[in-house]
Amino acid sequence: MTQMMDRPAAHGGELPEPPRLRLLPTAQVETLSMANAINRALRDAMAADERVLVFGEDVAKLGGVFRVTDGLAETFGDTRCFDTPLAESAIIGIAVGFAIRGFVPVPEIQFDGFAAPAFDQIVSHLAKYRTRTHGDIDMPVTVRIPSFGGIGAVEHHSESTESYWVHTAGLKVVVPSTPNDAYWLLRDSIASRDPVVYLEPKRRYWARESVDTTTPADPIGRAAVRRNGTDVSVITYGSLVPTALNAAEMAADGHGWSVEVVDLRSLNPLDFDTVADSVGKTGRAVVMHEGARTLGFGAELAARIQEELFYDLEAPVLRATGFDTPYPPARLEKLWLPGPDRLLDCIERTLEKP
Repeated sequence: MTQMMDRPAAHGGELPEPPRLRLLPTAQVETLSMANAINRALRDAMAADERVLVFGEDVAKLGGVFRVTDGLAETFGDTRCFDTPLAESAIIGIAVGFAIRGFVPVPEIQFDGFAAPAFDQIVSHLAKYRTRTHGDIDMPVTVRIPSFGGIGAVEHHSESTESYWVHTAGLKVVVPSTPNDAYWLLRDSIASRDPVVYLEPKRRYWARESVDTTTPADPIGRAAVRRNGTDVSVITYGSLVPTALNAAEMAADGHGWSVEVVDLRSLNPLDFDTVADSVGKTGRAVVMHEGARTLGFGAELAARIQEELFYDLEAPVLRATGFDTPYPPARLEKLWLPGPDRLLDCIERTLEKP
């Protein structure tokens, strides 16, 4: 690490502005899985800015549990991509220290449930450092966390932690649902001068689509309407976007209901304008997320819709969510996760309201 420690520090001033989003000569349109798109984003960011560091448990020699960081250590060396001890609090503490010294850390927390030991460092230091220093020290840290369920994993490997991070002022929180968004949201996160919690929906890792690394997608803070509709707005993110689209197709084929699907992409900052435009058009809203119902992200979103769009609503905002229990064993996972049936039940109930 002595080689890295000899580089100029940014303490006491703003980080210089390198061309972190510079497009590389090899950029092209490719069909990639989400895991490959994230790997490509890390490679391009590391090639564009020598200050970008990738580290975490098993990310170097193994290439990560899901092989998302495969080949980075071989390409960029063990001072740019390296393994850490099994100590999540230390991983984030290291990231904060690197950022103070002028680097751009991209630490990985191996699984969502493992973020709990890092909670103090994220909430007490990472989220507050720019405010604590009156903006004199940037905190360009992107915390990658493979998140959510649907892969039949054991305890602590399928948690929905987004509400913790959204509630923590000072953090940006993003959740891609497509490989193209995974690429560009990660590039934007690494370019941010504020800390970002980048939640990767694990069951979308193997989804494949065309990824255009030459044309930037919508930035952090911009939602996307994935399907247009006129009867009800379904607002969701991450791995549940395909679930919502499937339910919308079933609603159209079986009942003639026209369902609009809004993919938030970014939970903080939140693109409420797109939500408002959709709900203003349909008059009805259903919020869908994997996490427990009580105080989940849908509770905040439902409250804001009813506060700000009350006179546009034809029915109360409903929520299709996980249950208020610890995440279940793998054999019960399909019963716990909100699926098309749970969403269609909410859609039917909101359409029945006078």
